[in-house]
Amino acid sequence: MTLPRFYPIFDTADWLPRALPLGVKLVQIRAKDRTPEDLRLELTRARDLCAAAGAQLVVNDYWREAIDLGCDYVHLGQEDLDEADLPAIRRAGIRVGISTHDHAELDRALSFAPDYIALGPVWPTILKKMKWEQQGLDRVSEWKRLIGDIPLIAIGGMTPERGAQAFAAGADVVSVVTDITLNADPEARIRDWLAVCATAKAPA
Repeated sequence: MTLPRFYPIFDTADWLPRALPLGVKLVQIRAKDRTPEDLRLELTRARDLCAAAGAQLVVNDYWREAIDLGCDYVHLGQEDLDEADLPAIRRAGIRVGISTHDHAELDRALSFAPDYIALGPVWPTILKKMKWEQQGLDRVSEWKRLIGDIPLIAIGGMTPERGAQAFAAGADVVSVVTDITLNADPEARIRDWLAVCATAKAPA
């Protein structure tokens, strides 16, 4: 399965009218601290915007809502795997991505036959505190060797320059959050990212 190589993550669908017209084809909505009604409205809007742009929507965590709304992907963290109904997600035709940080988590993730594996943080990130400070490019290469044809997504501390290094190390896709959302010119930064992703060599 081939995924678009650029994978931005946003906390609101308000970003999508800015990103999708530039050519973004894979996007995650990581909505936090919403009422059930607001969450459903947010994800419905994101789903419809992505569908109109020919883009794929990844819903972070909220697998029930993703099933109800017929979204493309669900992204699950390790803690989400304790409660998520993977058979129900699969029956709904929704693809699954799973976060990993160490070998035990990778083994667990692979047992669910995911549609992609995410590894992070490759570089230190300001997005959230976690016990894994920096995985590094060697870990990217190792993960790719271990998972084979499953797409590998690198995340954490990314810039376009670092993204190119992650691709060279074996990542199939690079995921970006604050490098866009905290940038003074997010649209220009997205264009930079799309250019890097268009010229990066595919993993061997």
